[in-house]
Amino acid sequence: MVTASLEAPVRTDRGTSMADEWREVFGRSRLVPASSQTARLAAERHLSQSCGIQLTLSRVAASHLPKEDRDAESSVSYQLRATLFDRNHQCFFGKTWHSSQQRMRNNKISFNEVLYFHTSLRMPSTVVVLELVGLSLKPDSSQQALGQGLTVLELFSGKADAPAAEENRRLVLHHGSPRSLLHPLLKDIADCNILLKTVDGAHLDCSVKSHPALLSMMHLLPENVLVSGGESIPGVVESPSGDSLSRPQLLKMTAFSLNRLTISLQPSLEKFESQLLQLVNTDCQNTKQQGHDCSQKSVVIQERRLHVGVHNGWCFIDKPQVVVLEPTFSGLRGRADSTSKHSSQAKDSLPAPSVPQTLSLRSSLELQLTNHKALAIVFQLEYVFSAPIGRETMLSSTSTSRAAFLQCLRWGVWCPFSGSAKWRGEEIRLDLVGGTNTNPYGVMAYSTDVSVRTSHLESISNLDTSQVSDTIQFQLSSSLERTASSPKVSLRGKQENGSHRSRTSSSPLHGRSNSPVALLDSPQGPGLSMSQLAATSRYPTISHSSSVLPWQQSFPSLLHPSLLASAHQLSHVACSAVSNISHLEIDLEPHRDVSSSQDEGEQLQELPFTPVHAPVITLGTSASSSHSASSRSSLAHLFSAGFPDLLDCSGQVAEVLDPTESMPFDIHREEKDLLQDNLMVFQFLAFSRFQGEGAELDWPNNIYFTFQFYRFPPVTSQQMKLLTSHKVQVKPSSMLPCVLASINTDGSVSSGSPGLQVQFKVDDTFLRPGEKRWFLRYLALHTMHIDIWDSDSLLLIGSTAIELKYMLRQGKKAVQALHEVDVLTTNYMGEETLLTSPEVGHSNPPNPTVVHTVLRGRLHIRTGNIGCHVNPGIQHGELTPAYSHIITPRKVIGGFRGGCLSTPHIIQVNAQNTAHVQRLKAVTQRLSSLSRADGKQADKCVVNGLDSGRHKLERMAAVYQREGKGDFKTTEVTDQNADVRLARELHLAHARENKAEVIGNMLSQAITTQHLLFASLGSAEYMEFVLRNPYNVPQTVSIHSDDPELSVLTDAEEWRYFKTLTKTPTVLEEDMFNLEDISNGPKVYLRPKESVHIPLKYQSFLCDQASGLQGPSFLLKGKSSMAKKTLSNIIRAKTVKVSFKAEDGKLLAICQVNVQPTPHVVDQTFRLYHPELCFVKKAIRLPPWSSPNTDEDVMDDLSVRCSDPNVICQTRMLVPGEPQDVFLKVPGSPSPHVKMFFVMVFIDRWRLAPSQIWQIYVHFLERVDVSCVTGQQVCQSLVLRGKQALRKVKCFSSHPLELKVDPASVFMLPPAAVQELQLKLLPWRTGSRFLFVNAVDVEQRRLVSGWLLCLNVHRPVLSKAFEVHVPVRRGRGSSRKISYTNPYASSRTFLLRSDHPDLLQFKEDQFKVGAGEVYTIGLRFAPSQSPGSAEILVYVNNLEEKTEETFCVKVVYS
Repeated sequence: MVTASLEAPVRTDRGTSMADEWREVFGRSRLVPASSQTARLAAERHLSQSCGIQLTLSRVAASHLPKEDRDAESSVSYQLRATLFDRNHQCFFGKTWHSSQQRMRNNKISFNEVLYFHTSLRMPSTVVVLELVGLSLKPDSSQQALGQGLTVLELFSGKADAPAAEENRRLVLHHGSPRSLLHPLLKDIADCNILLKTVDGAHLDCSVKSHPALLSMMHLLPENVLVSGGESIPGVVESPSGDSLSRPQLLKMTAFSLNRLTISLQPSLEKFESQLLQLVNTDCQNTKQQGHDCSQKSVVIQERRLHVGVHNGWCFIDKPQVVVLEPTFSGLRGRADSTSKHSSQAKDSLPAPSVPQTLSLRSSLELQLTNHKALAIVFQLEYVFSAPIGRETMLSSTSTSRAAFLQCLRWGVWCPFSGSAKWRGEEIRLDLVGGTNTNPYGVMAYSTDVSVRTSHLESISNLDTSQVSDTIQFQLSSSLERTASSPKVSLRGKQENGSHRSRTSSSPLHGRSNSPVALLDSPQGPGLSMSQLAATSRYPTISHSSSVLPWQQSFPSLLHPSLLASAHQLSHVACSAVSNISHLEIDLEPHRDVSSSQDEGEQLQELPFTPVHAPVITLGTSASSSHSASSRSSLAHLFSAGFPDLLDCSGQVAEVLDPTESMPFDIHREEKDLLQDNLMVFQFLAFSRFQGEGAELDWPNNIYFTFQFYRFPPVTSQQMKLLTSHKVQVKPSSMLPCVLASINTDGSVSSGSPGLQVQFKVDDTFLRPGEKRWFLRYLALHTMHIDIWDSDSLLLIGSTAIELKYMLRQGKKAVQALHEVDVLTTNYMGEETLLTSPEVGHSNPPNPTVVHTVLRGRLHIRTGNIGCHVNPGIQHGELTPAYSHIITPRKVIGGFRGGCLSTPHIIQVNAQNTAHVQRLKAVTQRLSSLSRADGKQADKCVVNGLDSGRHKLERMAAVYQREGKGDFKTTEVTDQNADVRLARELHLAHARENKAEVIGNMLSQAITTQHLLFASLGSAEYMEFVLRNPYNVPQTVSIHSDDPELSVLTDAEEWRYFKTLTKTPTVLEEDMFNLEDISNGPKVYLRPKESVHIPLKYQSFLCDQASGLQGPSFLLKGKSSMAKKTLSNIIRAKTVKVSFKAEDGKLLAICQVNVQPTPHVVDQTFRLYHPELCFVKKAIRLPPWSSPNTDEDVMDDLSVRCSDPNVICQTRMLVPGEPQDVFLKVPGSPSPHVKMFFVMVFIDRWRLAPSQIWQIYVHFLERVDVSCVTGQQVCQSLVLRGKQALRKVKCFSSHPLELKVDPASVFMLPPAAVQELQLKLLPWRTGSRFLFVNAVDVEQRRLVSGWLLCLNVHRPVLSKAFEVHVPVRRGRGSSRKISYTNPYASSRTFLLRSDHPDLLQFKEDQFKVGAGEVYTIGLRFAPSQSPGSAEILVYVNNLEEKTEETFCVKVVYS
């Protein structure tokens, strides 16, 4: 290895001519950074995801400018200049862009310039300032620029989101220059146009839109830089059209290896570091404090680092890599690509110097480069200094803790592709520089010039300061040139090794005790550097404002980034410095024991990984097509069944609306309608079957529906019979719809009108005040989700959704619409797998799951809305007073004037706030009546009031009998009378004990204000309670709620949001509450006799998770049924008290909120099937929602909540433009349990009301894993256990053509019995998929048990392959023959099967052939109308359906 380094040719580069192209790009790419406060604010609001933006500047209409004089020599040309501006901090940032110079024609200046940039500051304060500049020549031939107007282009709206679709804008020009925006009057003004004077008749036509294509090259261009499409950006392919950023194409990146890297510092490494340490320690001595001795204190070098990055003149194309350098001797070089076989001879032949002479990298470094002249490799040499920490921030020689700080010493730039690449195979020597010159790392480098230092450094005036160039030497080779023995270590994919070793810090290099022999004999490999063994893991904070030097400052246990750190160093702060620096140097010291804390290993860093859950698409957002897909004959057959007509209030047929046409909506017309009551009608007419995979043609026979309309309870219909037409079906695609008919209790078909009609009466007795507008909005914007079930097998057929906007009457008496919607279901299937793995002992990797949407049929449904007159006997909503959000306590006129303290009387006093005096005689009469109570009343009293004091009854019974023993000699007392007396005595004793408590409750009713609140799931209800201080002294009142769902709004911004939304005209106060001791509730200060409004919010996300039984309903018996308007049992009614207490603990007021639950709207229903007792991990894909007020995306404020606290529900911020998913994790339950919960999706920041509410059912089934081969039957046994009662059970399969269950008929299942079920599976499609088996109680129509079959179907081993050419459009197929020889010694019978029976038919499906004989299989191929090809598998099975041979026939239709 040493011999190779001595003989290799060296190419010297001074870093001047070869880097000219890079320096030119770097010189014009300097920019002003954005405000750090704005960046931090964007990150806190989750708005820091960078987005690409395209600006198109068309032309400027400038009638205020003088017309151009073509004859004048000094004609004026015009230019547009654009700069990014932060309105909150009044600062420009980025880089000013200049357009090309244009002349004015007809008072118009055409620019037609396209600008591109990307930014992560998606804040409303980020704007673009555009200035029109007039350019003219001065007499001295210099150019004069004169501003002609400016304008401001807003990029982001109040929602702080990226711009939506392309938007054309016309911006008015204003007088002045961009510097006028820095005026203090414009600091906190959102619209600066108010103070700027407008230029009459001058405007700029432009457009702004998002440009997602820019995201692919964001690593090549820094953010907040405005560039034209023709700008040269190294790494981007130049476009012939001149706009390379419209659709950017990136140059190909090639992997290169940086080897044999060494750094030589002048005059020598020892003297260089000695001078450096003397300067540092001298500064320490000059800044010492009085009374402290610094003679023994020293700063040492802890680590030597090298930053290596690839820069394109604009920015680093990737984060620079950081490696640790090791001191080596001048004859030893860094490790090459391969270990030299002469290394042992070189060690003996070379003299051993006393001290190291160079810094070397002992491993290779991998870089990604592209062939461009302006691409450069940038090096930065950085030293890590260590200083002991003493008391009062002074250094101490006896201190064991040390602090580290960084300093850049040298840097250099080398362009490998500038000019001819003659460096291949040679070693490159590059000069390193220091000083204050601008470099890509943005730091100042150390300089050896000491002439500028003050005179107190005379003691080191004899130091060698010769300006001989410091150099770095290395080899660069591409991945194709590497040898096979090269280790190829990549810093990007390496983490630190687990072998932790301790090292001592080195001061000057001559202080090291390492011998050359020990250096050469050290094993090679990754090891820990000294920075890893230090207690600190982050960069130190160095103050420039203090007079104390950096190493004299107080350092915390965790170091923070230095102000001298470069941009990429700051990016490393988010993670530990150890995990971001890959150390590939060799180990120079023997192994030592380390602490147990280091053996625990490092914290793994999460990769950008998204869980691969097969997403469930929301059907409700993309309703199925409602247009008629049936033929005229099908429609004639459908309406000949005699469905009842929808008639209005006058007996006329309702007006028919076409679902294929757009529906205009005018809410004012609906509100002014004279027919305010609405009768909503749903008529289920017919169902068209579609033959699915593995299903029979006549499936299903009976169906039922489940759905929920608005706030009405969920509806489960009765089972409906599908009446099949007697007409001959010509082809499956033209199957006639099956008319629905109700079924009687005896199983016969009802003779009444066909179809199923469900009605919902929506009147003012159902709607709350002000709810009518929300109901109309629901009809206009929502769809209703419908599940269709097979009532025999209780298997889900599919789901559909219908648009409700065609139920809006818009002033008509009645309307109706006929919908023909597709019934869809979702199948999750994996890719096909081979039967055997190519490598023995290695399992196949998991196959990705593919989501397929399968069409199961079409549902014919008629929707209608019949207007009705308002019932005069019912007070309708217009007469109901409006709902008030302000709770005002009633004034107490009089106090308590005595009386009974019973609970009913307290309630009465609470209502009237008065009470009448009762004499003692009345109380005695009440006690007498209590003594005459019968046994039932006594038992009731005992049950209701004395359930917890039975032991008191027993003790009082003993005392009572002891005192009245002589009185009961002649009278026999029964047990029932004794209980009555005991209850009376205990009641009196309990009243005496709790007298103070009862009186306190009585008095608290006088200060209690009740408020009725109607709440629904997920919706926030806002209210304000008027709190008054009744005392003449100020009070600090603490507020406490006994239910966390009712809370106080302490955020002023949230309070303002709710006040604006509810239009509450009250005063809002900033910093109103004291939140220091939040455990006792917020506190508010009240002046004497002062009243304040306390904002309260009630919001509940929890509800009852109980779900009904699966199966059809037996309640709907007529042709029409009116849905009941019952309250929801999902949310329970409750009473919440909010108490207001003074400092001494006395109650000032009580607000009692009586929560009345109301049903919520369910936008969509999802049904998931999963194995029992396993976690369900699912993703539901969100639609591209927009805000109802704007056209902007609202994904930034997206949040989700679940009604079940045991269900984990979350969503993650993804790349803009990518689909957003809601991830669910549901705990498992035993089979056949069905778990139901709700997911609420919010698109506003404060979660006012859910934008969508999803009802999710998870069906847990017993899991059965089956591995099989296509075309071959496999058997599987299942066990069905009986329940408590005797049942008649029948088993059903979701794919009866592929999966058969034995017994197939109805059988009796005794209680606690065990029934074995035999499954026979014959699959025809490869891959992984799911099948279902249900055991159903045929009498009760209830699910007894269910199984989920997880199939993993492999492809069989092929015996032979054939190819057949079939002509296209001949009208007839083609016949072929295949010979098959019986390999057995006896006669056998075989069965022929095909995986495509629609394309291939056999002459005989079964044949018998003798021993050794040959049988000719006749094949008949169906004709095709289009060219193409298909592969058909032919299976030769035995009588047990086991595959003997498999042939593959490739059919080419040409």
